[in-house]
Amino acid sequence: MIDRSAFARYLTQAFSENGLTALLDADKVRAFAKLTDRLLGENEKYNLTAIRDPEKIALLHYADSVTLSAYLASGATVLDVGCGAGFPTLPLAIVRPDLRIVCVDSTEKKVRYVRETAALLGLSRVDARVMRAEEGGRDPALRERFDFVTARAVAELRVLAELTLPFVRVGGSLLAMKGKQVADEVAAAAGALSALGGCVAVTDQTPLRSAALGEQSHAIVRVEKVRHTPAAYPRPFAQITKKPL
Repeated sequence: MIDRSAFARYLTQAFSENGLTALLDADKVRAFAKLTDRLLGENEKYNLTAIRDPEKIALLHYADSVTLSAYLASGATVLDVGCGAGFPTLPLAIVRPDLRIVCVDSTEKKVRYVRETAALLGLSRVDARVMRAEEGGRDPALRERFDFVTARAVAELRVLAELTLPFVRVGGSLLAMKGKQVADEVAAAAGALSALGGCVAVTDQTPLRSAALGEQSHAIVRVEKVRHTPAAYPRPFAQITKKPL
């Protein structure tokens, strides 16, 4: 079990330093502490994270994830592709209970972890599913049904766009969480985004701030869906990765 009072300080500091204080209250701090106990307790079983220091978790997993909140309209439907250990799904669901979040991953044990953790935290509007994105993007029940699609550390933008934009409704957005090479990725993906019905609206490279840990690389690329994705996409995964658009 983590030191709850120390963790509360780490979390409130990380949120304060990054302009996120309005998203926290005492109940949410307790929920994040419970999530951290669960994350670290199950880490050996599921190989969930290489970050085991609660102070770093507060900044690099939790504050990082909830920076997306500023882009998400009230009551929006959100799909998190490649949710892994539940980032950004679980932090977003804690701070934004108005959101309806479907999260998908191809690894069954990680989806099971996210599903069980959401239930433990009472996050009733989270739906975790085992699914490959290139298959789900062709499902009429999911294709172009979401206001926002998120992805964190999944693939380079050319590949990611084909895996995600088919899910985004026209008028919605892809929110891609990226690192230091974001400018190069955005430039390389221009043709792919156009072919898939998207265009880059914003690239925000504001770093995560921390007096204790120093600035951390952080970028969000918002891709607007301006046209329907052609029926030919997404292609099979082997084609997507072998010959990106």
